Amino acid sequence: MSEAEKVAGDASLRIGVIGVGVMGSNHARVLSELPGVKLIGVADPDRKRSDLVARTLGCAAFDDAEALMHHGVDAVIIAAPTHLHRDIATACAARGIHVLVEKPIASTVEESRAIVAAARRAGVTLMVGHVERFNPAVESIKKAIKDQDILSIAITRVGPFPPRMSNVGVVIDLAVHDIDLIRWFTDSEIVEIQPQTSSAIAEREDIALLQFRTASGVLAHINTNWLTPFKARTIHIATRDKYVIGDLLTLQVTECFGFQPDGSYSMRHLSVGYAEPLRSELFAFVNAIRSGEPPAVTGEEAVASLEIAIRCLDARSARSAAPQRKGPRRVAG
Repeated sequence: MSEAEKVAGDASLRIGVIGVGVMGSNHARVLSELPGVKLIGVADPDRKRSDLVARTLGCAAFDDAEALMHHGVDAVIIAAPTHLHRDIATACAARGIHVLVEKPIASTVEESRAIVAAARRAGVTLMVGHVERFNPAVESIKKAIKDQDILSIAITRVGPFPPRMSNVGVVIDLAVHDIDLIRWFTDSEIVEIQPQTSSAIAEREDIALLQFRTASGVLAHINTNWLTPFKARTIHIATRDKYVIGDLLTLQVTECFGFQPDGSYSMRHLSVGYAEPLRSELFAFVNAIRSGEPPAVTGEEAVASLEIAIRCLDARSARSAAPQRKGPRRVAG
């Protein structure tokens, strides 16, 4: 009997959280409320932080991932800093522990592939936390464009500089969400990239305008930055038959259709359910473990999106390293 089959027969899944910063603390909170799940404990080298979360949620606190694994868990959420993802995820897989790792899956494509390979060898479920897929507005958009001939996608994801300092810029921190959505909406790989990035106030890029073409011919554009004084999350999708506008913050989705030769058209607001995206994501993870079916966001999908994001940064670096051509000299006389 496989590990997945053993877990499927249990009354509850024993799950732990590794890393209890903002995202990890939210994971722990939601897990403590999920039916069929027992939050075993949280691990973080900041013992003051892990003790606080543990006291609040009624679970154990550990200094590191190893101690949590030794205590006994069926699955873990890895919300530690990205550069630690590979070592923690591969160690968990080697012990037969199912893994949900926060995006980005790892710091490099090589590290992310190592995680995927380790999970495959161990036969454990590996899911990646691209939580935006579980946004009710995104789900409504996905339904609206089903079987449509998509022409273009424009996504805006902007906001103020984050209070937490990060070792990545906006491409890895923000745009990777939308690279994943573009691939998911079109069910097609990105084959061309045209990135423009700039560092206005931060050491790493804090402005990015990214253009793509998918294998299916869809043109896509991502506008993201840390310079806008307010948050905005919008998606515009044009198809042969309709134009869909979604606001991921207000959860409003509007569809324009019935285009006439005189320029008139009809509009309607689409139904958008309400559910906490993180709760839906964790439900999907638990269901994938119990059923043995592929998770909603596979490791392979996350590797592909990370690879595109890194290519955007590599292209920027190549441009920066290229010698600048001098303008023509003025001719005297």
